[in-house]
Amino acid sequence: MTSPFFYIDNIDPNVVDVTLNEETSKHIVQVLRMQNDEQLNLTDGKGHLFEAVITNNNKKRCEVKINSKIQHSPAQNHFTIAISILKNATRFEWFLEKATEIGVSEIIPLVCKRTERTHFRYDRMNGILISAMLQSQQTWLPKLHQPAEFDKLLQNKFDNYTKLIAHCEEETKQSITDKLINQSNNKLILIGPEGDFTKEEIELALQNNFVPVSLGNTRLRSETAGVVAATLLSLL
Repeated sequence: MTSPFFYIDNIDPNVVDVTLNEETSKHIVQVLRMQNDEQLNLTDGKGHLFEAVITNNNKKRCEVKINSKIQHSPAQNHFTIAISILKNATRFEWFLEKATEIGVSEIIPLVCKRTERTHFRYDRMNGILISAMLQSQQTWLPKLHQPAEFDKLLQNKFDNYTKLIAHCEEETKQSITDKLINQSNNKLILIGPEGDFTKEEIELALQNNFVPVSLGNTRLRSETAGVVAATLLSLL
């Protein structure tokens, strides 16, 4: 059985003895009922994997000893999903969880003309990414950006990126797999809100060299479109 994963921010790679915070300690001791000498894994979300053993299973200040360290390189296939904040926060949280499990590199919450909700609880959303990273036993935490307005995001040129937009307007679209084969390792895809992007937003994206792509033959919810895009991009 694989040892459980836990997140620790800004851990010193050279430290051997580590005291975990109260929240993590409580989960280890009270929830999982782990004992001294049991093994666990720690990651800082920056590619480090620390294999450790519990030396003091205190529920408020659990102490562990690091036995080994592994540095994992980031994935060569770097893909970013810029997706509209959704009216239903639960649906957006579901997208964050699944996209992290799949291996998304960065997530940019978008504020579009048809975005109905602009309030964004960054700390909570980032916590969901951490939980999903640990559940899927990864060592790289996706970068969660602060919300960006659609037109301001496009002012960033995203040099050396393959730039894509998924929208619902009837027009010729590329197959996402065909378009991306042998293209840049950096990819960015735009996903719109409930009600889709406006025609003006789509035109602005096309003027900035975004390529319209299809995510299938059915009309998808925004969060589903985000997960489908993440799946397709992760396989390339």
